[in-house]
Amino acid sequence: MITSQQLRAARALLGIDQRQLAEMAGLSLPTIQRMEASDGQVRGVIDTLVKIITALEESGIELIGENASSIGIGRGVRLRETMDGRPARNVGSILFDQAKPEAG
Repeated sequence: MITSQQLRAARALLGIDQRQLAEMAGLSLPTIQRMEASDGQVRGVIDTLVKIITALEESGIELIGENASSIGIGRGVRLRETMDGRPARNVGSILFDQAKPEAG
């Protein structure tokens, strides 16, 4: 399965927008938008999911499942969890908060 987060991350790594992914997979733009707007695992017709995964893999994306090791080489991203299974802290918001000028 693929999650909406993986789908967005894959597009970002390829530097493509939703319309381009739709064209690559032979799907409609609203289908891609709906998939990316879902929460967690993308649900849909199996044929549609296969088209998306095939298009991404043919473009060089390796989809890594939870707790799976990567067999490829190259750059990538993985969302990690803390040792107790909780999502890691949002570093982006921490950095943003630190960058704000202090009042006074």
